[in-house]
Amino acid sequence: IFSIVVFGSIVNECYVNKDSQHPELLCIFNENESACSYGIAVGVIAFFGCIFFFVLDLHFQQISSVKDRKRAVLLDLGFSGFLAFLWFVAFCFLANQWQRTTLTRGFAQGADAARAAITFSFFSIIIWVVLALRALQRYRLGTDMSLFATEQFGTEPSASYPGYPGGSGVESTETYQSPPFTETLEANPKGYQVPAY
Repeated sequence: IFSIVVFGSIVNECYVNKDSQHPELLCIFNENESACSYGIAVGVIAFFGCIFFFVLDLHFQQISSVKDRKRAVLLDLGFSGFLAFLWFVAFCFLANQWQRTTLTRGFAQGADAARAAITFSFFSIIIWVVLALRALQRYRLGTDMSLFATEQFGTEPSASYPGYPGGSGVESTETYQSPPFTETLEANPKGYQVPAY
């Protein structure tokens, strides 16, 4: 949501005419086109990244491979840290350019949008740092517990299940290979008589 506010306010209200004599639209941040472009780019990247990782979180339980789960969590961690850095740069860059801006009558109409972009880029730093810490916690939890542990059986279709551990607590190397239905059944077991009707 914060990324939508940042790039939406820049796109909608931060390109203004300096005055009536200059008909071209200028970026409100010290007339620096790079500041507006950077804010828009980071906002769009963050928006699509959020959508991607939301979908990934929804399907995380269906990922059966330990390696793929680790990659997903590490990708989340790396992307969150990278976006926290990009938002920090965006906040510093936009705030610096806003500080150098001389407000003319034309620029004054977009001042609230510029302040909103700066404010929400600061809040985005905090959000993405929290998301990076959450991903780091998820990774640590996975290395300590069974978040990633679903590959306990062989991956080959013909692989057999591991044997039941013996009484000593050490897993046996024998596997369960007893074929089904091998017992010989008596037609009439002892003590049972078929009733006559």
